[in-house]
Amino acid sequence: MANFIKRKDAQHRGKSSLSYILCTRGAMYITVGILVYIIGFVLVRGIPHLTGSLFAWNYNTENVSMLPAILSTLIVVFFAIMLAGPIGIFTGIYLVEYARPGSKFVEVIRVVTETLAGIPSIIYGLFGYLFFNIALQFSYSLLSGICTVSIMVLPPIVRATEEALLSVNNGFRLGSYALGAGRLQTIFKIILPAAIPGILSGIILAIGRIVGETAALVFTLGTSTNIPHSLKQSGITLSLHMYKLSSEGKFPGQAYATGVILLVIVFILNHMSGVLAKKLGGNHGKQS
Repeated sequence: MANFIKRKDAQHRGKSSLSYILCTRGAMYITVGILVYIIGFVLVRGIPHLTGSLFAWNYNTENVSMLPAILSTLIVVFFAIMLAGPIGIFTGIYLVEYARPGSKFVEVIRVVTETLAGIPSIIYGLFGYLFFNIALQFSYSLLSGICTVSIMVLPPIVRATEEALLSVNNGFRLGSYALGAGRLQTIFKIILPAAIPGILSGIILAIGRIVGETAALVFTLGTSTNIPHSLKQSGITLSLHMYKLSSEGKFPGQAYATGVILLVIVFILNHMSGVLAKKLGGNHGKQS
């Protein structure tokens, strides 16, 4: 009787695990299918409209060049990551390596971080407009847009850094301390190199959000179609350029072409980040 019950229980568990696998695979196929459909839709609509005039140095109503938008996008992404990256990474290091477990201050930081992650981007845009554009008198400029999106992408960088550091085997820390290394040496020589792939995943998410952002930047960056020569000048990102073309209704094909370039830039940035993560992770493995 006992053996019969065990066999029935094993069969039930086997059926349950099989149903879970089928549901998981089905969800995966649906997600990948939707992604492929969206990308294919944009490529089919946009590639035929990719012409040389779209990459002219100066924008006008005839060529609707996206080159100023490409340059502005790269500038905003670079400086925003340079500003938000160190702050987010050092915050994650403090939360994991220095803060006392169960501290009220740590709980406040985590609540604030999670709250910031859930705030709509248009709220960031209104804040950036009132604080950076008006209070600090940055006006519509790259600097104002960079500061605004830097605040937006702090939460994913902090959370990714925290999770990456927590995933590092505690034996690395104990072994380092046993060999006489201090906490600072242990963090920067042992822990951070092992956590870099996870940290870079958060930075990749941050880059994706910056590249695709419109609501926050339209209030702070502006929509100037000129080539920016300083951070105090206004500009326009690719997502804003695409929104502007599609909202006017005169250049739908060029809007899809802008989407194609946007996809290519995101893919290149993600690929570069992935290669960097593998290289740094590989070097750490060899050193270990």
